[in-house]
Amino acid sequence: MSEESKRREALVYHAKPTPGKIKVVPTKKHSSQRDLALAYSPGVAAPCLEIAKDKSNVYKYTAKGNLVAVISNGTAVLGLGDIGPEASKPVMEGKGLLFKIFADLDCFDIEVDTKDVDEFITTVKNIAPTFGGINLEDIKAPEAFEIERRLKEELDIPVMHDDQHGTAIISSAALLNALEIAEKKIEDVKILISGAGSAAISCTSLYVKLGARKENIMMFDIDGLITKDRVDLGPEQMQFATDQPKINLREAFKGTDVFLGLSAGNIVDGDMLKSMNDSPIVFAMANPTPEIDYHTAMASREDIIMATGRSDHPNQVNNVLGFPYIFRGAMDVRATKINEEMKLAATYAIAQLAKEPVPEQVNIAYGELKIAFGRDYIIPKPFDPRLIATIPPAVARAAMESGVAQEPITDWDKYTEQLLSRMGSDNKLVRLLLNRARTNPKRIVFAEADNIDVLKAAQIVLEEGIGIPILLGRRDIIEELMEDLGFDQPCMIIDPKSDEEKSRRDRYAGEFWKLRHRKGTTEFDAGKTLRQRNYFAAMMVKLGDADALITGVAQSYPISVRPMMEIIGKAPGVDKIATTNLMITSRGPLFVSDTSININPDALELAKIAQMTGRTAAMFGISPVIAMTSYANFGSSKHPNATKVTEAVKYLHKYYPDLVVDGELQTDFALNPELLQSKFPFSKLAGKKVNTLIFPNLESANSSYKMLKELNGIDSIGPIMMGMQKPVHILQLGASVDEIVNMAAVAVIDAQQKEKHASKKQ
Repeated sequence: MSEESKRREALVYHAKPTPGKIKVVPTKKHSSQRDLALAYSPGVAAPCLEIAKDKSNVYKYTAKGNLVAVISNGTAVLGLGDIGPEASKPVMEGKGLLFKIFADLDCFDIEVDTKDVDEFITTVKNIAPTFGGINLEDIKAPEAFEIERRLKEELDIPVMHDDQHGTAIISSAALLNALEIAEKKIEDVKILISGAGSAAISCTSLYVKLGARKENIMMFDIDGLITKDRVDLGPEQMQFATDQPKINLREAFKGTDVFLGLSAGNIVDGDMLKSMNDSPIVFAMANPTPEIDYHTAMASREDIIMATGRSDHPNQVNNVLGFPYIFRGAMDVRATKINEEMKLAATYAIAQLAKEPVPEQVNIAYGELKIAFGRDYIIPKPFDPRLIATIPPAVARAAMESGVAQEPITDWDKYTEQLLSRMGSDNKLVRLLLNRARTNPKRIVFAEADNIDVLKAAQIVLEEGIGIPILLGRRDIIEELMEDLGFDQPCMIIDPKSDEEKSRRDRYAGEFWKLRHRKGTTEFDAGKTLRQRNYFAAMMVKLGDADALITGVAQSYPISVRPMMEIIGKAPGVDKIATTNLMITSRGPLFVSDTSININPDALELAKIAQMTGRTAAMFGISPVIAMTSYANFGSSKHPNATKVTEAVKYLHKYYPDLVVDGELQTDFALNPELLQSKFPFSKLAGKKVNTLIFPNLESANSSYKMLKELNGIDSIGPIMMGMQKPVHILQLGASVDEIVNMAAVAVIDAQQKEKHASKKQ
């Protein structure tokens, strides 16, 4: 795309369909006159009087506690310089958008038309009662230092100039990890700084707090090395002045370990980097053009550890890793300031997160096979979903321990869940699911292991301790993919068609012929059939050579399920198998049945599906509250499609009176407790939150769960097979890596449950 096309696209993005990037959205009902009377006069008087009695009540009755001000005078905007307050507004709106999407903090952007420090400070102080925190942005040095210092002293809410401290925190986390990889100690390394603005000063100050020695630091500004005999600089720069002889930037590179660039583009070349010590750490963070081009730097030497401020290269030092979460943690404990302890806590939390296994959704987002801690990954990616649950708690704890928190957190598990729920879907159940699988991992056959997504899922399952993968497929392809993925842990690989598996294949074929010889299968057919991986995998589970099975990513559901029915079969007492999908919604987990097997079940079959789904919900630790859905409500239609649901409910009420189930019900009544209570107070579901929906046919169930998944971005676990004798689970065609991993955990838990039931019978 040409530069002109990019410019035009950016202008259209900001102008259409509505100018700007943020807006105010009401959080209370406002449709009736009564609502308006509560929102404004006369109802608003009550909270006003409570706040007048005690100012801290403002956090109880208003949005202050979740509201950040992004404030600038437009004197140092991005790489654009002093462009004025109006021209800075798109940037400030963008900052507000980032606060919202990453940390669910609301934001007002405020552009102040003054360059006078006192006027700016007075303006901010006068509007401060509106906000729970103040993010200063794009204010030029040295004024930025004075403005932040005074506002921190004179206000009792968190204040931070992100251009300084955000960059410092993220680059410090990157530095800690880079030093670990380079096997160097921070107190020993020689550090070269190009730039002496607010960000460079803040970065260097934080490096010193982490252990760097000032005598090992050289800082350059546009006029050269900062030495103690210079009289043209402020105290912020002079604290890093050196008394060594003046040298130029090229000479300063010799024998250094770390280069931090926050200055200008293309001022460094490959020869400069070659003069650095072994495993040099190079943070070229001038934007939009780094001090040295990434590819030029990487070509200069093989042992370099490189970071930039750009998103198109590894190790992006991006402030979005810090400021949303730092303010989130600070404001959640009503901290009076953001102090050094809180900034250090954020630094260590970010550094540690980079060492943890990376979620598959992050790999997908960045087009990587497998991101792992190393030279090309020393800081987390900006879209890592774990940031929200990692950094705010660290910051909040530091605020409490340093004595600046006014509202301490007592239940950290609850706080973490609240943080995760701010990001949309509540993944608590998924985490519990994975943890439960880890308690007793089982052998899982991945029948399509020469599929890259299946193999990636198997790798995660093994590395996370969820299960013990058995990989089925062509050995040469699997081993080649494993090398690409860095999948180097020992794992059983089986090629059902290979000569080395002939003995096992013949044994399986003999068992299969015993099962099917009265159903038209010849001994020759059995041998041929067992060369197919789904039949081979099913027989492994049948004969106890594996505990569970996952397949279906590359084949249609009917083709995948047939071997399972022929070999594994239904559990004792089960008339028909069925499937359910577990939807991870913002309102909590929701089971949807039957999504894959029974096209048009009759009343008794619907009742059995409801029973099995209830047992599956219980397996997840959820007490089932089941709505039998239809287009009608409680007998309002006499059509057979509706009456069969009525009959299924009657059966369940008669033979399973303890099961919380009712219907037939339209889906909106089932999912809206207030609506259900008001219209059908006699229902067994009245006053309860439905977590299970049984649809009258396959068409409605399958369409509904897929629509939920695609329109709302809801995570789905399933289809979960119910009623099988052994733990076998068939994925939907094209399932994602995360879906495969989650289903593997389900398979492990299914195996655990079946093992438990078998031991009880013995």
